[in-house]
This record gives sequence, structure tokens and C-alpha cells, in this order.
Amino acid sequence: MSLTTGIVGLPNVGKSTLFNAITQAGAESANYPFCTIDPNVGIVNVPDDRLTDLTEMFHPKETIPTTFEFTDIAGLVKGASQGEGLGNQFLANIRQVDAISHVVRCFEDGDVTHVSGKIDPIDDIETINLELILADLESVNKRMARVEKMAKQKDKNAMAEYAALSKLQEAFENEQPARQVELTDDEQQVIKHLNLLTIKPILYVANVSEEDIAAGEENEHVKNVKAYAEKDGARVVVISAKIESEIAELEGEEKQSFLDELDIDKSGLDQLIEESYDLLGLATFFTASEKEVRAWTFKQGMKAPQTAGVIHTDFERGFIRAEVVSFTNLMEAGSMNQSKENGKLRLEGKDYVVQDGDVMHFRFNV
Repeated sequence: MSLTTGIVGLPNVGKSTLFNAITQAGAESANYPFCTIDPNVGIVNVPDDRLTDLTEMFHPKETIPTTFEFTDIAGLVKGASQGEGLGNQFLANIRQVDAISHVVRCFEDGDVTHVSGKIDPIDDIETINLELILADLESVNKRMARVEKMAKQKDKNAMAEYAALSKLQEAFENEQPARQVELTDDEQQVIKHLNLLTIKPILYVANVSEEDIAAGEENEHVKNVKAYAEKDGARVVVISAKIESEIAELEGEEKQSFLDELDIDKSGLDQLIEESYDLLGLATFFTASEKEVRAWTFKQGMKAPQTAGVIHTDFERGFIRAEVVSFTNLMEAGSMNQSKENGKLRLEGKDYVVQDGDVMHFRFNV
């Protein structure tokens, strides 16, 4: 399941430094390998200690983590919705992502100029959000012009869509993003084809100085970003892009020692991965054998046949049942055979809702 978050931000906020740190983490010596599939797209492993425990239990020939994709989206300036800068390219790229990670500058540095001449993360946030809202407003206005005639003719589908579009139009004209608009499930379905930019979940990445990383919560800019995010129903991750560049060159004990010196538990990259993963309502199930231990990404709420389809469409098409044991029960039992003897290894059918941490073996026939 390939899901991606787009990294956006104004010039000189640290967006490119952060993405370069992510890219650098892909050197062969890095703890979490990374591979670049385009100049501005990369795939990074999702940290998960459970995978290490399963590897120690099964001693497989290969261990494969689940992954998450980051896209570095460039070209945003004020007026992007009107084609300024690389506006059209920016908007095309951001429509393809599932979530947005918005990097905002929360550090003072006289040697690094700011595009607006001052450090004001809320102004930065509102600049980008407004450009996205204006782009969405244009999309909604165009669509309303097309469905209005059919709605007046009492076409039920057109009437439902027009009503949803009217809600969005009013919100956008009041500079309110789509994710803050109360839409019914049916309304969300009828406007889904528009792929609105402001309906995507958002994560604000507060980029602080090296000196502020240990006590980032005390940074006044960070406090302002968190207050803004709370109103937007969004989350905040505090990082130092400069420090991430240094961490990316380390591995193992050397990396941990560096983190300890900084008095932080996890690197900003690990936090960003985990928060992005969680933001999209994703979870992890595992397959485990002597041949391979592997983590798989799935959407929370998926049933067993759908998660089988994450591995291969044939698994879903020919699904019979799944053998399931929770990671916790498996670790307590010490082996798959003991889990079975303890009655913790279950056979589940098509209606089983898969849980995060399930260790699964699928039976299928095609």
C-alpha cells in the first residue's frame, strides 16, 4: 500500500534541508535505509521494534520493514494559485499526496533571509493555506457551473453534489479549509473526485534551531504553531533540520549516543514518520516464517480479505481464512506452536477486522 505525505513550505524555512537529511539517511550505513525513486520522491522505512523481536524469534533469511513515502514539493510562493513561481507544478504535485507535512520556520538566523523579511510561522502557515484554499475555490466554482443546470432540473445526484459544493464554496470564501467543513459521508463521496487540497490531513513541522531542540516546547514560535494547529485539528512535530542532517550520517550506538547528548528520545525523522503514518490512520500487520519476516501497511478498519490483498490481489480474490495471533500473545507464548497450544492462534473469516500488530498467515485458493 503506497501512501505518501508531501513536504511543503515557503523558501528558507528548512524544507529542503529536512528532505536532504531524509535522503542522506538512505546511505547504506543508515539505520533506516531509504531509496530515492525520483529526484524529489523517497521511500523510508517505518521504525518498529516489533519487527526486531519477530526476527529474533523466527531467524528468517530476510527481514523487510514497511515503508512510507515522502515527496519534496517545491515551487510554492505567494500567488501560486494564480500560477506564480512554479504554482501550477506545485498544485499538480500536491494533489497526488495523501497528507501534507508543512514545514514552518521557528528559528532566528540573521544569515538566512526569510522570504517575507521576518520570522512569523503563523503568517507562513496562513500564506500557504490561503493558496490551497484559493486553488480549491477555483475547482469548486468550475464544478458548480457544470452541475448547476442539472441540479435545477431536479437531478438527484446533481442536487446532492451542488449542495455539498455550496457548503465548500462558502467555507473557502471565508478562508476556511475543506477539512474543517462538516460534510456527511454521502457529501464526502460526491466531492471526492475533486481531490481537494485542503481536505487532506495536515501535520505542521516546527523547524527550530539546534539550541532549541531539547526544549522546543518553550520556543515562542512553537507555542504559536501549536495553538494554531489545535484550532485546525492538526498535529505538530518539533525538529531541527540541521540536527537531522547530522543524525542521518550516524547509525546504531553512535546515533543513540548523539540523541542522548541532545536529551531527545527519537530523531525528528522517526517522529515525522510515525506521526505521518498515524495521521493517515495506518497500522501494521506482520507475516512471519523462517523464510521471511515482513511488516505490511494497512488502513485501520480493513477486514482480513482486504489486508490479504495488500500482499497480493490473488490472496484477496481467493481468500478462505486467516490464521491470526496478536504480537503480544505471540511474544508471551514464545513460539507459534505454543501460541496454538495456548489457544491464542485463531482462525478468522472474511468479517474479521484486522488489528495493529496481528501476525497473520492467509489461506487462499485461486
